[in-house]
Amino acid sequence: MIESLREHKDRAAQLFAGGRLEEALAGYRLVTSAAPEDLASRQKVAELLQRLGRRQEAIGIYASVAGEWAKQGWLLRAIALCKVILQIDPRHGQTQRMLAELYARRMEQPARVIQTVPVAVAPEPSRAARPEALAALPRIPIFSQLGQESFVALLEGLELKTFEAGASIVMEGQPGTSMFAIVEGRVDVVRQLEGGQRRKVASMGEGDFFGEMALLSKSPRLASVVAAERAVVLELTRAMVARLVQRDASVGRVLRSFHQERLLANVLRGNKLFATLTPKQREAAAQGFQLETQPAGRTLLNQGQRGEALYLLLRGRCRVTHRHPGGKDSQYPMLREGDVFGELSMMLGLPATATVRTDSSCTLLRLDRESFEKHILVQPGVREALSQLSTERLQRTALLVSGQEPLEGDSRV
Repeated sequence: MIESLREHKDRAAQLFAGGRLEEALAGYRLVTSAAPEDLASRQKVAELLQRLGRRQEAIGIYASVAGEWAKQGWLLRAIALCKVILQIDPRHGQTQRMLAELYARRMEQPARVIQTVPVAVAPEPSRAARPEALAALPRIPIFSQLGQESFVALLEGLELKTFEAGASIVMEGQPGTSMFAIVEGRVDVVRQLEGGQRRKVASMGEGDFFGEMALLSKSPRLASVVAAERAVVLELTRAMVARLVQRDASVGRVLRSFHQERLLANVLRGNKLFATLTPKQREAAAQGFQLETQPAGRTLLNQGQRGEALYLLLRGRCRVTHRHPGGKDSQYPMLREGDVFGELSMMLGLPATATVRTDSSCTLLRLDRESFEKHILVQPGVREALSQLSTERLQRTALLVSGQEPLEGDSRV
């Protein structure tokens, strides 16, 4: 039976691709009649009805499938279908309200992680929404922290977009004006290395979010994101965020909270200086970091002056220069992505032993003195790591003062 259904689906897909819409519709209807739990095929029926101009029939099936996706825990797919319904009928608000009510009820249930997309042909579920089905809805970042009215307003602000395989969704170095949630498909995160080569550093799939850092900080994109296969995404623009915040200030707080959580996961946890912190300590420390972008040639630390912040370099390069009493300048090794600086002056309360200037446009995390002393300096593990790092810096400074140039990458203790 399953093989027969798959054959019918393959045939219907071929007819759809060939533009034989009525025949494709008949094929998908045959599949959904035998397997009504096959939501992907039911969605194809709605899409074909929409293309054939049978709008109200399409809306009815889209709404039904959206509800089923939500009950099974695939909220982003349900939201995407809501956007399709709104494209057909901008006045149709029933589906969004249904999702908001369902999601509000879910918040009273224990969370369960959904990791994979359900298969197309599965055991037939009960027609009624069971309590365990409601419990299956995951706590999706951003959405799960909003009240019902804000949730519906956010749905209205999202834009549904499709990218074919190989298409660029965001470009490294470009200003960021929106963030994205992946509904279907996979994308690759690509970074450009100093030599000009491009390297894939991560992959993301359904349910993942990206782009919030550039959106909230107005900094350039730290990486490019390219569709690895056909990808459907929901986009939230900065202009829409501003309108949502005017209606409900909690939207801004939720987005900032989400940004801080991602900062913890993507930056602090992977840095050796902060890896010794417990999750709770990293969360407290992250509250003090400020994301900033500086142009090339900007001085961040001045030799002889007390430093007022610790910096973590996310993107770009910084040049470090020590000036000898006679006026001669010596260069430290270039600071690159992932490097920390400013900790020596912060930890010891001494003037900076070198001047640090941006050698290119840089994106950095800045932790001011008050936050450093409150969240970082009191942690034994971090103090030990800072002490080791500071010892290395002092030894290299001593070499420079004595006229011995340190080797590139020299970090002897």
